[in-house]
Amino acid sequence: MGIDPGTNLLGYGVVSVDSHGPHFVDMGVLDLRKEKDPYRKLGLIYEKVSWLIDYYSPSAVACESPFYGKNAQVILKLGRAQGAAITAAAHKGVDVYEYAPREAKMAIVGNGAASKEQVNVMVQKTLGVSFDPKYLDATDALGIALCHHYHISSPLAGAKNRSSWEKFVSENPDRIKK
Repeated sequence: MGIDPGTNLLGYGVVSVDSHGPHFVDMGVLDLRKEKDPYRKLGLIYEKVSWLIDYYSPSAVACESPFYGKNAQVILKLGRAQGAAITAAAHKGVDVYEYAPREAKMAIVGNGAASKEQVNVMVQKTLGVSFDPKYLDATDALGIALCHHYHISSPLAGAKNRSSWEKFVSENPDRIKK
């Protein structure tokens, strides 16, 4: 499960993975714009993510990390939203992973500066489905889930230095089949 945290719009995306790769399960947006109380928003995020975890039983929750923009208040609010989502996952005993926006965009589009629209297009192509472009926070969350899948399924994911296959092979001889 991927989470794109926000205090106004929180996107979530669920994928399943089998021997044929990742498959779309669900996505959506928790719209908190009408709720004015910032602490109630955090409670709603916790409740919704807890419900999603109970409903889908994910093996992991991948969450986008907040990034610093022009306004320090924005990163504080995003951090709180992320914290509410992470707390829900931790409380349910689900492993949590965090990915920077640039890292997820690089994994999905091949460009760390890709737009939300570019991520949307690549997520649709990867999963073989079509989405309404109004769900960009949800497709970002699917992108975070896919980023996590790529990270854990890459043979280089656990390597100390991802610069070469030779180094990976020398450091992980037990993972090589002859």
